[in-house]
Amino acid sequence: MKINNQLPQILFFSLVFVLFCSIEVMAQTEISGVVTKKDGSPVAGANVYLEGTYDGASTNEAGQFSFSTEETGLQTLVVSFVAYEPFMMYADVTQMNNLVVSLIEDVNALDTVVISAGTLEAGDNSKVSVLKPLDVVTTASALGDFVGALQTLPGTTTVAEDGRLFVRGGDAGETQIFIDGIRVFTPYTPTTNNIPTRGRYSPFLFDGITFSTGGYSAEFGQALSSVLLLNTIDEPDQDKTDIALMSVGGGIGNTQKWEKSSVSFNVNYINLAPYIAAFPDRNDWQKPFEAVSGESVFRRKFDKGLFKFYTAFDTTNFELIQEDINLADGLPFSLKNANLYTNASYAGELGESWKIEGGGSYTHSNSRIGILDSDIRDIENSAHLKLKLRKRFSNRFKLSLGAEQFLTDFGEDFENPLAEARFSFNNNISALFTEADLIFSKKFAMKLGVRGEYSYLFDEFTIAPRTSLAFKTGKSSQISVAYGDFYQQPLNEFLKFDQDLQAQKTQHYILNYQYSANNRIFRAEAYHKEYNNLITFDTEFPDFDSSYANGGTGYARGFDLFWRDNNTIKNVDYWLSYSYLDSKRNYLNYPSEATPPFANRHNLSVVAKYFIADWKSQFGLSYQYGSGRTYTNPNMPGFLQQQTKAYQSLSVNWAYLISQQKILYVSINNLPGFNNINGYQYASSPDMNGNFNRRALLPAADQFFFVGFFWTISEDRTDNQLDNL
Repeated sequence: MKINNQLPQILFFSLVFVLFCSIEVMAQTEISGVVTKKDGSPVAGANVYLEGTYDGASTNEAGQFSFSTEETGLQTLVVSFVAYEPFMMYADVTQMNNLVVSLIEDVNALDTVVISAGTLEAGDNSKVSVLKPLDVVTTASALGDFVGALQTLPGTTTVAEDGRLFVRGGDAGETQIFIDGIRVFTPYTPTTNNIPTRGRYSPFLFDGITFSTGGYSAEFGQALSSVLLLNTIDEPDQDKTDIALMSVGGGIGNTQKWEKSSVSFNVNYINLAPYIAAFPDRNDWQKPFEAVSGESVFRRKFDKGLFKFYTAFDTTNFELIQEDINLADGLPFSLKNANLYTNASYAGELGESWKIEGGGSYTHSNSRIGILDSDIRDIENSAHLKLKLRKRFSNRFKLSLGAEQFLTDFGEDFENPLAEARFSFNNNISALFTEADLIFSKKFAMKLGVRGEYSYLFDEFTIAPRTSLAFKTGKSSQISVAYGDFYQQPLNEFLKFDQDLQAQKTQHYILNYQYSANNRIFRAEAYHKEYNNLITFDTEFPDFDSSYANGGTGYARGFDLFWRDNNTIKNVDYWLSYSYLDSKRNYLNYPSEATPPFANRHNLSVVAKYFIADWKSQFGLSYQYGSGRTYTNPNMPGFLQQQTKAYQSLSVNWAYLISQQKILYVSINNLPGFNNINGYQYASSPDMNGNFNRRALLPAADQFFFVGFFWTISEDRTDNQLDNL
C-alpha cells in the first residue's frame, strides 16, 4: 500500500523532469560557420563567442566553428584573431548559422606598411629608426651637435666650412627646423666665413628626430629641400643633475619631476681662448669665440593632454682677423649676437576621436657685425602660431587639418665713414593645410595632402599638393613613392633690399625601397627635383642697388643608399651612407647654368661603434668623404669650371665609464690630419703677367681635440648620458 501511494508522486516528478529536459533541448540554438582571410584561406585558432557570455568556440584547421547557446533574441557575435580586426555581428541568434566570416587585417599592427619616402626617423618610439637619440652624442664627428650627426645620413652634402644642413642639391637656407612642430627661425649659432656653425640646441632635451629629405607632409611649409623635426621629451623618468666639464667650457643641467609636471634646464659656457692658446689655428683671434647658453622645458600633464613650454637663450661674441688675398693686413671681423627662442605647445584629446595640437614660438635675434670699417646691426623678431586638428574616423582613415601664421619683422642698420642706410621689411604669411591618411590594408597605404599659403608682402597665394604611397613587398620590406610642390619665401638677405618678388618653388619626385629586420636597416632612394622662381641679381654681391628677380631655375637628381647593422658583429653597431648628386642651377648672379659649390657629386659616410664591457668603454669612428666641389678659375674660360680635391676626414672617440654615472669622453676630429681645401680666393685684379693669383681656403684647423667629463646624479644611481649603449 505504501508503494502504491508513492507511485503518483514518482510519475509526476518523472514527467516534470522529461518536460524540463525537452524545454532545455528546445532552447539550445546552434551557431556555426567558417572564418577565412580575405583571399579565402581558412583561419585556424580564431576565437568565436557571444559577447557578454561564456558561449563560444575556436575554429579548427578548416576555419570551421560550431557551438550551442541558450541565449535568445538579439546578440553580438564576435570573431577575433591576432593581427586582424575583430568581426562583430549583431543579429538574432537564429540567424547565426552557416556563417561565412572574412577577417580584415589590422592596420594598426607593428608590421603594417609605413610611409617612408624621403623620411629618416631617429627616435625610440618610431617603427623604423635609422638613428637613436644617443647617436647624436656618440657619433665621433658630431661633437654633440645634432646637425653634425645628421650629416652622416644619406641625402646630405659635405660642406665642412659651413656646418649647416645642405640636402639634395639645396642650399642650407632651404632646410627648416621645428621644435615640437613649431618653427625655429634662427637655429644655428652665428659665425663667419670658413668657420663652421653649430645647432643652438642641446640634444639631451630631445627624444625624437624626424629628418625629411624631401616629400614631407603638407603640415610643413617654407622649405624648398627638407625639414628637421625635433621633439622634446614628454616626461622625464626621474630627478637628476648633469654636470659637464669640457676642454672648451662647462655646463650643468637639472631635472625635477612631480606627479603631473616636470621641469628641465641646462646652462653651458663655451670659451675657446684656452684651447686656441694650446692649439693655435690659422686665424688671428683678437677675441676667441665665447658663448653662454641656456635651455629650459616645463611640462604639465592634464587628464587628456600635455602642455610644454620650451625656452632657449644664448649670446655669442668673437673677433678675429682673417687672411685675405686682397688685403695685406687681413680682413677684420667681429660679431656679437643675442638670441631668444620660446616655444609653447599643447597636444591633447577633444573627444569623439578628435585630437588637437597647437602652439606658438617667438624669436628675437640681435646681431652686431663689424667688417673692416663698416658696422651692421640686424634685429629680427619672428613668430609662428599654429593649430592642428586630427580626426580618427577608423583604423583606415585619418584626417588632419590646420592653420598657421608666420610673422617676421626684420631691420638692418648699416654705417661706415661714407654712408648710412637702413633696410627693413615685414613679412606675414597665412597658411591652411589638410591631409588624409588612407590605409587600404597592411600592405598598402596612401597620404594625400594640400597646403595653401598667402603672402601679404607679395600679395601672392600658392597651392602645394602632396601625396605619398607605400606598398609592402614582403614581411620586412616595402616600396614608397612621393610627389610634392614646395614653396619658400626669399631669404632675409634679399628681402631687406627688394620686396617686389615671389615665392621660390620646387617639385619633388621620390622612389624609396626600405628593408628592416633583425636590427638591420637598408634604404635605397632615388629622387628628382625641379627648381623655379629662384632669386637672381646682377651684381657681384647682393646689395641695395642690385636688380632682383625670380628668374632662376635648376634641378637636382640622384640616389641615396643607407645600411645600418648592430646585429651581425657582437657589440658592434655601424652604418654606411652614400649619396650621388647631379645638380645644376642658374640663379643668383650666375652667368650660365652650373653646379653650385655646395653640391659635390659623391658623399660617403662610415660610422662604427664598438662597446667593450670589460673595459667599460665604447670606441667610435666616423669617416666622411666628399668629392671635389666647383669653383671659378678666372685664369681659364668658363664659370665654376674647376673642382677642388676631395674632402676626407676620419674622427675617433672614446667613452669610458669611470663609474656608472661618471663618464670620461675623448674625441679627435680628422685624426690623420687630412689637408682639406674648401675652395680658393682669387685676387680682384691680375698681376703683371695677366694672371690672377690665388690662395687656398683652408679650414681654421686641420684637427680638433675634445675632452669632457660628464657626471650624472640621479635617484636610481644608474642613469647616465650614455646609458643603454
